[in-house]
Amino acid sequence: MNSIELFAGAGGLGLGIEKAGFEHSVVIERDPDACATVRFNFSRPQPGHSFWPLHEIDVRDFDFSSFQDKVELVSGGPPCQPFSIGGSHRGFNDSRDMFPEAARVVRLVRPKAFIFENVRGLLRRSFAKYFEYVILQLTYPEIDAAKAEDWTEHLDRLERHHTKGQYRGLHYRVAFRLVNAADYGVPQKRERVVIVGFRSDIGEHWSFPPATHSEDALLFSKWITHDYWDNHSISRKNRPPMTIELARRTINIAESSRIRRWQTVRDAIADLPSPAVAERAKILNHRFQPGARVYPGHTGSPLDFPAKTLKAGNHGVPGGENMLALLDGSVRYFTVRESARLQTFPDWFAFPCSWTESMRQIGNAVPVRLSEIIAKSVADILAKHQGRIRTGR
Repeated sequence: MNSIELFAGAGGLGLGIEKAGFEHSVVIERDPDACATVRFNFSRPQPGHSFWPLHEIDVRDFDFSSFQDKVELVSGGPPCQPFSIGGSHRGFNDSRDMFPEAARVVRLVRPKAFIFENVRGLLRRSFAKYFEYVILQLTYPEIDAAKAEDWTEHLDRLERHHTKGQYRGLHYRVAFRLVNAADYGVPQKRERVVIVGFRSDIGEHWSFPPATHSEDALLFSKWITHDYWDNHSISRKNRPPMTIELARRTINIAESSRIRRWQTVRDAIADLPSPAVAERAKILNHRFQPGARVYPGHTGSPLDFPAKTLKAGNHGVPGGENMLALLDGSVRYFTVRESARLQTFPDWFAFPCSWTESMRQIGNAVPVRLSEIIAKSVADILAKHQGRIRTGR
């Protein structure tokens, strides 16, 4: 199955989509540093991965006409800054808002499905009306905005088409959900809005994949069975004490064989040596970065829980939380390799840029594992539909 990847960044979403069984027909990213990272990793063979046809260009300037009805999936993470809690909050007034472009590509390409991702700030009350507009644009991509028609007028027209219920042109069945990456085995508490659509002729039922991991299972493993500490060879004297709050929470936790525990920072990085000696071990992108400090609102990520959301920065409000809080009370910045693991990039994936730029790319990325799980569920539906066509059922 073929796909088109928009706003590719360093490739987290695209990597997971490829792992789910799609092959990229075109990959589009305009940022030169992110393109350098993609080229470095996909211009040479990697196990299970093919060459990525990267185009360093603005999505608005690329000609999609030759791809109409030839790809199964369009995907991408439109720039999040217009809607990010840490951004300027300008939403539709921000020139970086690329959701209209995402809808335009869907209109031109007519894929069988699409996957788009963005920050949880997109669901804030102040953006509620615009988010409805995003969903309706993706539902009816052929109903384009007219010249001199602002987005609120276009929204009114889309609503009229939607409520009429007899539209026969290109349209999609669209679902969205706020998902926490930690619930899918990513060692990071990262909430993102995921929007998935299937073309109206794909007559199959679909829903978001159920969570595979939980906080309760992690607490059970720590404080009821103690398996978590035993698996990491943490002696009783070196285990953090159970607080009253934790004791209360664990009273009613029942073991479940169907769901696994949240993955923690320790799970992700336990086999890596200290960054101070990593250079001797020649571990890719695993070098100590000085300067980390605690200040109000920025205390780092605890070792034995999923990391806090990695930010697209290296210091200050955006990047000050990209730190590891050690058990002795000290903090240090995560290395680039540690950060990549928290985003579930494979260890062969290199970030050839500076530490600052690498942390920006990692902070902007979609966790590879989350991307793969959602894309695999979409791929399964498309394969089921194709099977029905072949058998005439």
